[in-house]
Amino acid sequence: MEMPSEDLLDIKFRLYDGSDIGPFPYSATSTVDMLKQRIVSDWPKGKTIIPKAVNEVKLISLGKILENNKTVGQCQVPFGEVAGGVVIIHVVIQPALAKTRTEKKIDDSPRKIVCSCSIL
Repeated sequence: MEMPSEDLLDIKFRLYDGSDIGPFPYSATSTVDMLKQRIVSDWPKGKTIIPKAVNEVKLISLGKILENNKTVGQCQVPFGEVAGGVVIIHVVIQPALAKTRTEKKIDDSPRKIVCSCSIL
């Protein structure tokens, strides 16, 4: 059974270096976890930062980090308001860090900050 095309939303994933994965069509019932799995499986070769697992991927839309158990429709993606356009969701990779028990640990090691911004 084929879904009507108006029930699908094209989503493009913007990576840290400004390149994109997609766009791919998703329904409003697709979960954020499903989007992350697609990103990990379709990650472009040759990137300096590569997600090793789905839990290292953070998706940001309209300034909010999207929760894994939420659907595309629940994430306040302007579903159906795009009129043939493509929704851009930003991808941030946060490698899993070893958690420490000490609260006041001083860490002066340099950190890589990944930021992806666009004005539409």
